[in-house]
Amino acid sequence: MQNENSEQRIRKRNHLNHKAAEKEEANSQWTGLEFFNNIKNLSPKLWSLDFLTSLKLKNNSLTRIPADIGKLISLQKLDLSSNKLRSLPAEIGDLINLTELRLDNNNLHSLPHELGRLFQIQVLGLDGNPLSQEILAWNSKKNGSAQLIAYLLDRLSVCERPEERHWQLLVPDKRRTADYSFIVMCYNVLCDKYCTKTMYGYCPSWALKWEYRKKLIMNEILQHQGDILSLQEVETEQFYSFFLPELQKHGYDGIFSAKSRARTMSEDESKKVDGCAIFYKTTRFTLKKQDMMEFNQLAAANSKDASDMLNRVMTKDNIGIVALLETNEDYSYGPSIDRTRRQLIVSNVHMAWEPEYSDVKLIQTVLLMQFLQKFRQEVDNGYMLAGKNGTLPRPIPLVMCGDLNSLPDSGPVEFLDKGRISTDHPDFQSLDYGGFLTRLSSTRNGEKCAELTHAFKLKRTYENLECSNYTHHFRGVIDWVYYSCDEIAPIAELTSVHPEYLKRNKLIGWPHPHFPSDHQSLLVEFEFAEKSVTQNGEYGNLGSQHR
Repeated sequence: MQNENSEQRIRKRNHLNHKAAEKEEANSQWTGLEFFNNIKNLSPKLWSLDFLTSLKLKNNSLTRIPADIGKLISLQKLDLSSNKLRSLPAEIGDLINLTELRLDNNNLHSLPHELGRLFQIQVLGLDGNPLSQEILAWNSKKNGSAQLIAYLLDRLSVCERPEERHWQLLVPDKRRTADYSFIVMCYNVLCDKYCTKTMYGYCPSWALKWEYRKKLIMNEILQHQGDILSLQEVETEQFYSFFLPELQKHGYDGIFSAKSRARTMSEDESKKVDGCAIFYKTTRFTLKKQDMMEFNQLAAANSKDASDMLNRVMTKDNIGIVALLETNEDYSYGPSIDRTRRQLIVSNVHMAWEPEYSDVKLIQTVLLMQFLQKFRQEVDNGYMLAGKNGTLPRPIPLVMCGDLNSLPDSGPVEFLDKGRISTDHPDFQSLDYGGFLTRLSSTRNGEKCAELTHAFKLKRTYENLECSNYTHHFRGVIDWVYYSCDEIAPIAELTSVHPEYLKRNKLIGWPHPHFPSDHQSLLVEFEFAEKSVTQNGEYGNLGSQHR
């Protein structure tokens, strides 16, 4: 990296002599560079060193920094002080891992709004530049750097809107809007009290405000016309003052339960507690029964000889709700299908979020399936498929939605997928759940075996989803829609937000001016399985009847 006008010296953090190491070698040996001795130009090769975490260019004669600096995506510290810089490229805003940026003693008259994307900045040096007094004064205040970054971000132009998500058919030659289909939405709407600048510093402050976000959330809900809506992180006050009255205008009714801690709070405090809601279109469904599961109470009831049910599970106030819905008389099944009302169990849960509590998430999932089995036993009293002479009862179908805070390779997802899980699964962390696990262990040939099972035959939707939760610190699938595959079947899914859009517009994470939550909504269209029951008790396909 020689410059024709000056000698260039390079220091490495580990004090090794620099010999134009290849990137792979550099990656394993050093992560910092310092250039000095009044250099005026930089080698283009510098911008390929995307493993660098520290770059010091102070006390030189640089008049410009090229846009390629945005390629150094690992940089945490950048020192450009005491040069002759007149401007900064917009691409400096791509260095989102920066915590320290020193620009002192240059000739900067203004700062690009893209600098506002550097939401992790702790040190921002601007002294000795002909900037406005307002900016210099702001930056000199306590926590002024963060305030200035937020100020610039609030004024940064918003990128293009995302492409419309479209419905993707899951079955070849199957048309959507089947006569006996219904659409389910699962959506964590991000409760207002969690939507803070501290948590989501990459989002403009105006786009974090509830008054702004709630309009986009409602647009998202109404745009796709779901028949059943399963929403998580719904604030108690907002359920009664916003979600319920607004959705009632569009033909919905709903149920809601707040997290368990709401019962221990004053009326004013409890209004800010979030919970789970289920809405349904009243033209298509009638609510027949509802119930609530409090995981801390279920843990207490199952704590005998399992101390960590009290020490760990009971400390979490996560909840779930379940509803028994029945189709209305005018619900269309097609011309050749008996119009006897159909029933559907819908559950909505929000599990513990902390990664270190994998045991709690798995225990909560086991308790959930126990609860749902009991609920179905209570409501499924010989429900008949068609009501004709000679027909036999069959199980009421289940749609299970929720933010499980569990990735595809986790214990909870394995348990739901396979219907069983080992009692020594790593997610239990070898903690004291012995009595509980022993009592629930399945029996084989009259003897207890070391696995837990559940009574539902479930499948999940969105098999190829890349992420449902998209933030700077975490991206993955943690939201799920499961269904009992013998009674209902998915025929279409709403596509995900396109990854190319996120890449093209350099989105750091959600929420964002175009995305009101840190989760994306999941929408699945199901159809009831249409099967007759013969005289000998065997099911036979009636065939699909579509408009």
